[in-house]
Amino acid sequence: MADGGAKTARQMMASPDRFLNRELSWLEFNRRVLEEAANPNHPLLERLRFLSISASNLDEFEMVRYAGLREQVRAGVTKPSQEGLTPAVQVEQIEELSLKLIAEQLSRWRQLKEELESENIHVLSAGDLSKKDLADLDAFFRSHIFPVLTPLAVDPAHPFPFIPNLGFSVALDLVSRHGDEGHIGIVPLPAFVRRFIRLPSKQKGPLRFIPLEDVIGLFIGDLFPGYKEKSRCLFRIVRDSDIEIEEEAEDLIREFEVLLKQRRRGRIVRLRMQSSAPQHLREFITREIGAENADVVLYDGILGMAQLSELIVDDRPDLKFPPYDPRYPERIREMGGDCFAAIRMKDILVHHPFESFDVVVEFIRQAAADPQVVAIKQTLYRTTNNSPIVAALVEAAENGKNVTALVEIKARFDEEANLRLARDLERAGVQVVYGFIEYKTHAKVSLVVRREGSELRTYTHFGTGNYHPVNAKVYTDLSLFTADPALGRDANRLFNFVTAYREPPEVGPELEKISMSPLNLKSDLIKMIEKEASAARKGNPSGIWAKMNSLVDGDVIDALYKASQAGVPIDLVVRGICCLRPGVAGLSDNISVKSIVGRFLEHSRILCCANGEALPSAKAKVFISSADWMPRNLDRRVEALVPVENPTVHRQVMNQIMVANLNDELQSWLMREDGSYIRAKSSGDSSGFSAHRYFMDNPSLSGRGSALEVSLPPRLQPKGSKG
Repeated sequence: MADGGAKTARQMMASPDRFLNRELSWLEFNRRVLEEAANPNHPLLERLRFLSISASNLDEFEMVRYAGLREQVRAGVTKPSQEGLTPAVQVEQIEELSLKLIAEQLSRWRQLKEELESENIHVLSAGDLSKKDLADLDAFFRSHIFPVLTPLAVDPAHPFPFIPNLGFSVALDLVSRHGDEGHIGIVPLPAFVRRFIRLPSKQKGPLRFIPLEDVIGLFIGDLFPGYKEKSRCLFRIVRDSDIEIEEEAEDLIREFEVLLKQRRRGRIVRLRMQSSAPQHLREFITREIGAENADVVLYDGILGMAQLSELIVDDRPDLKFPPYDPRYPERIREMGGDCFAAIRMKDILVHHPFESFDVVVEFIRQAAADPQVVAIKQTLYRTTNNSPIVAALVEAAENGKNVTALVEIKARFDEEANLRLARDLERAGVQVVYGFIEYKTHAKVSLVVRREGSELRTYTHFGTGNYHPVNAKVYTDLSLFTADPALGRDANRLFNFVTAYREPPEVGPELEKISMSPLNLKSDLIKMIEKEASAARKGNPSGIWAKMNSLVDGDVIDALYKASQAGVPIDLVVRGICCLRPGVAGLSDNISVKSIVGRFLEHSRILCCANGEALPSAKAKVFISSADWMPRNLDRRVEALVPVENPTVHRQVMNQIMVANLNDELQSWLMREDGSYIRAKSSGDSSGFSAHRYFMDNPSLSGRGSALEVSLPPRLQPKGSKG
């Protein structure tokens, strides 16, 4: 929109050019992740981790988003998305940008490999091995690898084998040792053997690794006796892993079990092969596996860079981030560890991962063991196989409490794990509910009902992240604990909304304080934006601060554009996809967008509206939420937008967390109107403010004990805010 200034606001608001494409915006985000692999402020092995994450991200993107667009093209869909691009055009642009991203990943790996070697960490090839190494590998191969390998011949009597999603295989052009016959051999790499085999070395000696495919290449004679290798090719498959489910499935659980099996045989969307392989072998693989030419991507280097994370070993803590032990809220300690007593005194906001997720686990554990607790209701979107929260719910049910678990089996890539935990819960006597068929339950809510005297009191946890102890060590999220009766009643209405209906009713429950998708969250959000616009038009103070993972919804973006045109200063912290164009003259002059990518994965969702006084102020309306501003969250999921009213928690969310995010320089990227980003600070410049470092060093406000309550950190002035 370089010529945006020449258009009227009305013309710009009518043009699809006012939006950016969500898929291309996601690729831009993953490029920012990859850039952290070159950030000298990070230790070497952490930079390798960012490379691995960017490769894993690209795998998932291709399995779901790119695969879905390819299917639309095959089906002849030509309807453009909100920015005016047809599926075919999006596929073309995705392929172009993906190839550039892969080339950057390969280049980054070559540079990191050199740095690893300078630190005495080596990834070797077969030609680098000594006789002792070969002897050690021979013993290791025969005891750990050979028993799980299945060498396969491909000829008229042996069809090309099925290769599962993300599976590696070595293809071999074989000829008999007499040279009179030959065939193609396939050796699928076993999934349960590490990709990088660590070679023995002396204590404090060099760390040495060799890729599994190179090890297999040393023993072709054992796999195909009587044959020798003419040439070989390592290849990897990426398959369509999206799931479509029948709207009227009679048995939702059985439907998903079938679909999970079908996922393994999804259509190929990428066939990745080494460019060093001979042409005839590449053509044979492409033809026999049933791939299209558009699926083939040639790599001038290593395949499967997501597995480079295996090189991040504990032997070199000097090359990793210093360990960080999260704090435990002092307010709960002052109450002798009694979560309910601490919450009764005052609302508490726990800021993960800077404060321990153990608080959330302990809240449910205490509820399970407390004889005064009569009921527990819990949403479960993502969790771990041995989840302490699930164990606590089982204990509560076995203790005779009324326990309801709302398990979302449609949590992408966690469906199978959620099916297992649902069955475990049911066996213990938990009332398990699976939610709506078309609508995912994404809200993060725990409700505990406790008998106190002659009354029942509710204790509620609202979160921005999942009940997942592992993720909580990496994701920045917020956990609000409250005994507010109105919020407790609203939480109960949310559960009843999901458990009592087969599909969402047109008229939902009367909510006192929270907003809920798919009922009123989107409309309430737009009303709050419009209220700020109305204040600005009257010359009154106005402003919007918001933090989220993705901003896609066209109606919400248009409301932000109109508010900007009315004079509302808007500062957005959007980690990933952003379809809004900031800083366009006449359209979004008053909107700034930044993305924070660093040691921790930004995941919390926050909204602050000025409400008559310039931000930040005690009068502002402040909310936390489980929802990003995307159509799927606002229209097709059960989500919650929760007001923050306690003064201390209010200050913590707005004056501490949001202001620190707006001030961050070291991990921030500033978005330009064309969708590209520039670093707020040049790479390698370690001066400036880091939000993550600030949160690691400073206790949060609401979790402080009474002795610390007066020692608040000085207020930072938000950079870039026009409020």
